[in-house]
Amino acid sequence: MTAQDEASPELEVWIDQDLCTGDGICVQYAPEVFELDIDGLAYVKSADDELLQDKGATTPVPLPLLDDVRDSAKECPGDCIHVRRVTDRVEVYGPDAE
Repeated sequence: MTAQDEASPELEVWIDQDLCTGDGICVQYAPEVFELDIDGLAYVKSADDELLQDKGATTPVPLPLLDDVRDSAKECPGDCIHVRRVTDRVEVYGPDAE
């Protein structure tokens, strides 16, 4: 098993900053995955804790944090957190989930 396998690469998360309200609920649920930047908006972080500020930047969802990331997507007032499968890019949690 590689380090990438442990990061659960089958799911990835991204934030639509155009819809982010900056409430920080996602950071409260999963500070290992989300962070508020100086602009007041939430962004995802890499496995190395680097803030990913490119539009549409994704990061793998660590399996132990899946529930926290899912709850972040459900509770987000801006409906801006998207969790999707890497293989077919189908959203499983978030505003576009089926």
